Amino acid sequence: MASIFGFRSRDPARDRQTDLQRLDRLAKLFDQISAEIEAEKTGLENRYRSTATNAAFLVEAMENGSASTDKSSDVNTMTGAILNYERRIAELTRQKGLMKELRHSIDAIVEDGVGQPGSQAAQARSAGRG
Repeated sequence: MASIFGFRSRDPARDRQTDLQRLDRLAKLFDQISAEIEAEKTGLENRYRSTATNAAFLVEAMENGSASTDKSSDVNTMTGAILNYERRIAELTRQKGLMKELRHSIDAIVEDGVGQPGSQAAQARSAGRG
């Protein structure tokens, strides 16, 4: 587009394409982080189940007399690990929810028509708010 001041501005379609490419990179990053969070959470859940099962069997063996009561420190250690797993799993669940919200926000921006005249994003940019 030509201007009366002798300089050219970029084509709005090119601006839109640039914005979409940037948002696509961001969406892929959120997807990658979500996958990392899910992999860590799955591993912790498996260890949680295994530790809880081992602790239950050890307590039962101690109650039946087939394991020494000296093993109570092992039970305490496992209990601490279980509590740590629960805390971390809860934190990862929160993080995954945040990634999901951010990903939906990106989708909403794209659906709103980034860079298209009349879109909220375009209006915010032209008003100096975006």
